[in-house]
Amino acid sequence: MAKLSIEVKVAGRSYPLSVEEGEKEAVLAAAADINKAIKLLQDNYAVKDMQDLLAMTSLQLATKNNSNRSSSVEESLFEKIEEDLQRLVEETKS
Repeated sequence: MAKLSIEVKVAGRSYPLSVEEGEKEAVLAAAADINKAIKLLQDNYAVKDMQDLLAMTSLQLATKNNSNRSSSVEESLFEKIEEDLQRLVEETKS
C-alpha cells in the first residue's frame, strides 16, 4: 500500500502525518472523535486549559477502548460457550 501525506487537526493544532492508504479514514475519524470529545468537555465543564482537555479526552477514549475490548472478549467467550453447548446437545441427541 502507498503512503499518503495528510494533515490532521487536533485541538486547534495541525499535525502532518504519513499513513497507509487504508488508514487514512480511520485516522481522520479518530481526530474527529478527539475534537468532538474536547468540545463536549469545554461545553460541559469550566475547563479552559487545552492540556487538561486533552488529558481528560485521552482518559475517556482509552477507557472506552478498554471497555470495548473487554466486551468483544466476553462476546467471543459467550459465543464459544454457546457453540460448545449446542455441540453437546447435538451429541446427546445422537
